[in-house]
Amino acid sequence: MKSVSAKIISILVFLLIPLTTFAQSSQQQIIIGLIPELNVFKQMERFSSLGTYLTEKTGIKVKFTILSRYGNIIERFSTERLDGAFFGSFTGALAIRKLGVVPLARPVNLDGESTYHAHLFTRKDSGIKGIAGMKGKKMAFVDKATTAGYVFPAAYLKEHGVSDINKFFSETFYAGSHDAALYAVLNKEADVGSCKNTIYDMIRKTDPRIDKEIVILAESSSVPSNGLCVRKGLNPQIANKLYEALLNLDKTPEGKAVLVKLNFKKFIPTSVDDYKPVFEMTQKAGIDLRKYGYKNE
Repeated sequence: MKSVSAKIISILVFLLIPLTTFAQSSQQQIIIGLIPELNVFKQMERFSSLGTYLTEKTGIKVKFTILSRYGNIIERFSTERLDGAFFGSFTGALAIRKLGVVPLARPVNLDGESTYHAHLFTRKDSGIKGIAGMKGKKMAFVDKATTAGYVFPAAYLKEHGVSDINKFFSETFYAGSHDAALYAVLNKEADVGSCKNTIYDMIRKTDPRIDKEIVILAESSSVPSNGLCVRKGLNPQIANKLYEALLNLDKTPEGKAVLVKLNFKKFIPTSVDDYKPVFEMTQKAGIDLRKYGYKNE
């Protein structure tokens, strides 16, 4: 792994490629987007203390905004001139290819993992054991712009001979968030669903029905956790301050308190290379990231 100092240097060099029009300290506020992996109100509540912490440590007002639909994230990032976003693995890979965003850091979960994977699941009483049992059933995806909630199940089905998802299932729908996809299956609104394991594990801690009633049919390879990426051309001093503040969260009592609210252990450096498994999975699913134009209406 690169040293922290080497990582900072590489970030500064990349960000300086398109010299920004910002003066050294002219930018007084930065806006960072959050993806809707949870109910939007829960998501804002989770990150509110991090915004306060980053504002204090960087000296620049840090404001979070919910990117309410996964499929519109790339468009909103550009049109609303966001400075950064905690992208999911797929939207991060998409933004890297389309917008040239720069990955800075990603969280380490309480179990020590800085990656996540997808769970493809059903109810234990559904009778579904594999691909054959899914035919003609109802499928709950999260959104077409998610790795765990669409890209993995699409790639998995394609690898197992399913050429047309819409014809294979009797019905498909997009729940909009990972917790919603899980509850759709739990509450018998769908027969099969897919979501990220971190949200699955978070919910199962408080809802005993998950272990009693849900069975996991397949899992994806690991992909990077939702990492902070900043726009190409962001003042490198600002990027550096954000980077250092995140990597030092676990070093102070106040930072540790923020991590508790986020359910994270710490943050670590992240690079474009970490998204290689996502690039490979999208190819298996038949998705060309540079041409991918899906968005929610």
